[in-house]
Amino acid sequence: MGIIWELDFYSRPILDENRKKLWEVLICESPLHTCQSTENLFQYSQLCPNQQVNSIWLREALATAIAQAQTPPSKIRFFRRQMNNMITKACQELNIPAQATRRTYTLERWLQQRLKDFYPHQPGYEPTAIASASVSYSPQTPQPLPDALQGDKWTFVSLEAAAFEEMDEWEIDFGEAFSLSRLKIEPDARIPGIIIFSARAKPLAGWMSGLELAFVRLDSGDIVSENSYPPRILLETGASESWILDQIKDPQILAEAKGFESAKEKVEQVHFIAVQ
Repeated sequence: MGIIWELDFYSRPILDENRKKLWEVLICESPLHTCQSTENLFQYSQLCPNQQVNSIWLREALATAIAQAQTPPSKIRFFRRQMNNMITKACQELNIPAQATRRTYTLERWLQQRLKDFYPHQPGYEPTAIASASVSYSPQTPQPLPDALQGDKWTFVSLEAAAFEEMDEWEIDFGEAFSLSRLKIEPDARIPGIIIFSARAKPLAGWMSGLELAFVRLDSGDIVSENSYPPRILLETGASESWILDQIKDPQILAEAKGFESAKEKVEQVHFIAVQ
């Protein structure tokens, strides 16, 4: 897997001399290994005047970042859907694939850090504009998995955090990890996960690897409204896509699913999904 960058291009809580919001491009390299330190990974930032916000300026900023990096990216991820056209156009002109996704964990941590520690100390800082620097979208209606990609069965599992230090040595046909080094997780902490068992494990894993996996969650269901449905396990992917891994009708499985959610809360929402 080549180098992956995470990118955000949007207005910041800083005003120029004309009381116009400054924009900024943030670029950071994604850590792709569980033990990889983020301290030495590539980062780039550049402020943009409000009147120059367009794909041409962004393309030039990207070209500058690429010139400064040791290795150019093979893919760029971004999380702001409303910036899709501008970001995609700038990346296409540099022959770099761009993907809207929620898998921008390093970038979001960096942005939150700048909102707390960097922007408030800049000339023209405007605290009432902070909301414009963050984003939240409602997920789409969950869709059933295609029949050909249904697993035969699945189960909740857990592994000690220290076990993921050996992930690079595991025999994995498709997969991706992220760094645990900056998270406050003890080596003996249990990381919750789901294993899907399938006779078509390789095609199922290959399909999932192309979905920009975001997270797995329990949807507690709806037993009140006209369109009621039982609890279910959802796989969230891409910018807003949602897939139904399974519906839960067994009280024992529901209890395990609630335990899965509780376990995520104890380890900063870190969890995993495996296909076997």
